[in-house]
Amino acid sequence: MTRSVTGPSRAAPLPSPKERRRLREARSLSEEQVAAAMGVTPATVRAWETGRTTPRGRRRAAYARLIGSADPRTTPQPSAVEATGSSTMSPTEPGPGATASAPADPATDVVPDATAPEAPSPHREAPANGPGPDGAADAGPDLPTATVQVAPAPGGPAPAAAAPDGDVPGPAPARPVLTAEAAFDSLYDLTAPGLTRQMYLLTGRRLLSREAVEHAFRTAWQRWPEVARDRDPAGWARAAAYEYAMSPWHRMRRTHRRPDALPEEPGRKALLGALLALPPSYRRTLLLHDGVGLGLPETAAETEASTPAAANRLLNARATLAESLPELAAPTDPGGRTALFQERLGALALAEDVPEPPTAPSVRRGSERVAELWTRAAVCFGVLLIGATGFTLHTAPTQYEQPLSPPHRVGGVPPRGGPERLTPQDLKLQKALREKLVHGPERLVPRIP
Repeated sequence: MTRSVTGPSRAAPLPSPKERRRLREARSLSEEQVAAAMGVTPATVRAWETGRTTPRGRRRAAYARLIGSADPRTTPQPSAVEATGSSTMSPTEPGPGATASAPADPATDVVPDATAPEAPSPHREAPANGPGPDGAADAGPDLPTATVQVAPAPGGPAPAAAAPDGDVPGPAPARPVLTAEAAFDSLYDLTAPGLTRQMYLLTGRRLLSREAVEHAFRTAWQRWPEVARDRDPAGWARAAAYEYAMSPWHRMRRTHRRPDALPEEPGRKALLGALLALPPSYRRTLLLHDGVGLGLPETAAETEASTPAAANRLLNARATLAESLPELAAPTDPGGRTALFQERLGALALAEDVPEPPTAPSVRRGSERVAELWTRAAVCFGVLLIGATGFTLHTAPTQYEQPLSPPHRVGGVPPRGGPERLTPQDLKLQKALREKLVHGPERLVPRIP
């Protein structure tokens, strides 16, 4: 008779979503195989690996054993299962014992933290977000991309170290905490080269590509506390670089008024020319979905559009490129068409000769220098404004004096009226009257008694 093994009361620990996918691929397991073993759909497994949801209860412990990330202190080992009478099972073959482990405890289930540190993986990782607009699942990115997670704060719980067989596991040594400069340099070194090539496919201008990447990371260093807490720091820098590269103000600059010369190789020349002929929104959507490997919802969110609008832009961009390049319309299945676009865009980005981005320390120094200049300019402007205000208050009059209106000629008024000028006869008569006395009775003058 087989007895079930009762696990601990607390939930089994799980790695970060990207680490779950890496562990599954390391065991050569597909999403369909994991879904069949766990009794769920492939979409549920895809949601576990993208961080949208997380398994709970017994299914959580079984999933941890299946991908090989269970904690030996909380998960029963095969020897313990054999001692209780249960049959020994491989981690890749879950059976009754896998579903009869720890009971469901929603209060202790842990939701994956976006800021938890992740081990670097040599495999290229991309979010699996379900089928795209053509019905095919989103494949991994062909263009270089990376995501750097921020180290936990000092004093946090240290993960348990894996102990050899037969030994009691002890606490793992404290993981060194990266400084802000080291974290930024790591993000820049992993992201800047691939992002520069993406900017070249987006703009067709080599100098503008380097300038956009440098501007994005300068802004990221100025706002590093915000960027470090972001779920995807590389995506934050990519969005800032895309916005700067697609700004219409660059058309007014003589250096970036026209794109650079197209490559001499006919195939690359035709593909890059057709790509640059697309509208900017179509070009960005196609590059994010088929070049970088983002899912359709993530592409729509980064381009600030709805999901149906992003899907229509992607379909129209593919159709326009297929008209210019008939070989891109050769695959009939949606998955083959998506893979072909990813392969061609990735090969085009890697084949072009783009300028090397500056080093991370120089970008940080440039960001600090620009911030210092803006600070000094703001201080000088404030001092100038205060001085001008004080001078105005000192010289301004204390009371209001109404200004005199300036004189102006008034038309349509008749000439001023009055007595006419005296004639010579009138003047002679006036003189005679003033010289001679008037004879006659004198005027009576009343007297006061």
